[in-house]
Amino acid sequence: MAKRTQFTLSLAPEAVEHLDRIESKHHGLLRRTIREQLTHTPAVETRNRKPLEQPAPFEASWELRCGPGNRFRVFYEVDSASKTVRVLAIGVKDRNRLLIGGEEYP
Repeated sequence: MAKRTQFTLSLAPEAVEHLDRIESKHHGLLRRTIREQLTHTPAVETRNRKPLEQPAPFEASWELRCGPGNRFRVFYEVDSASKTVRVLAIGVKDRNRLLIGGEEYP
């Protein structure tokens, strides 16, 4: 069996602040999902992971939907050359509103 390439994850300081604005009971779920979904195939489109058209929040190139009812959004960019994934923002989707760090984004 071929070994899958592992990507290194990093969170932007803003993403850490956004995570702090989300209820702490969801932190473990978000960290686990980010680790599971983005360490091996972060640039492969799936049902809950898709490339974004620009302009996107925080100039992210990808979005990961997760959590109960897919209410959380993780915005990130992938650098395939250096095998790194940088999480730029974490938000909460409430119907047609996206809240990132307590601010509403279109």
